[in-house]
Amino acid sequence: MREFFLAFAVFLALHMVPAMPKLRERLIQRLGRKGYFAGYSLLSIVALVWVFHAALTLDFIPLWDPAPWQAWVTFVLAPLGIFLVLAGLFSENPLSVSIFQGTGRTGAIVGITRHPVLWGFLIWAAGHVVPNGDLRSLVLFGGFALFAAGGFLMVERRARRRLGDKWPSAAAGTSIWPFAAVLGGTTRFRLDPVLVLSAFATAAITLWLLAGGHHALFGADPLLQAFAMI
Repeated sequence: MREFFLAFAVFLALHMVPAMPKLRERLIQRLGRKGYFAGYSLLSIVALVWVFHAALTLDFIPLWDPAPWQAWVTFVLAPLGIFLVLAGLFSENPLSVSIFQGTGRTGAIVGITRHPVLWGFLIWAAGHVVPNGDLRSLVLFGGFALFAAGGFLMVERRARRRLGDKWPSAAAGTSIWPFAAVLGGTTRFRLDPVLVLSAFATAAITLWLLAGGHHALFGADPLLQAFAMI
């Protein structure tokens, strides 16, 4: 358990870097924008792998009995989460987490929610809590979900401070809650290339995971649980 908490602490500390403008700008000046994002992405992946590795070494303590329907929760929520993360990272979005944050323009995903990456991570994590009825999975995925949920307030404050007087116009036509702006009539749903490509990429990743990728990476086949009693 000690290694897991250490790995998770490193993961959290690493993701606090974007919330520190002076440190972030210093790193960008030293490494270049592409070098910063490449290095940050690599370290994030390493930290994430370490968190999963540490979690898998913990003792298995069951909390509830598995059932086939639980896997279908993941089948619905996990692809949705992956789609939101991909679309959010690669869309222009000055309001939240994005690789293209500083362009001043907004991609189509921002009309759905101005925090797609946070929502995607939260939905993906929540979708993995239900079918994994053991303590280590609850700590792992529950921790990720809480981390994403706690990020909304921090990212929102940071964007308001960074944009200043530009915030009202930049935030017009979007909302924190998914589809609230569309349903409220303040914006229209639209498609753009990033949204379409993210949908295709999500479909490809999901098919690969179901075809054996998930078992190869994590030693668990979600299809076996889903059809266990059929």
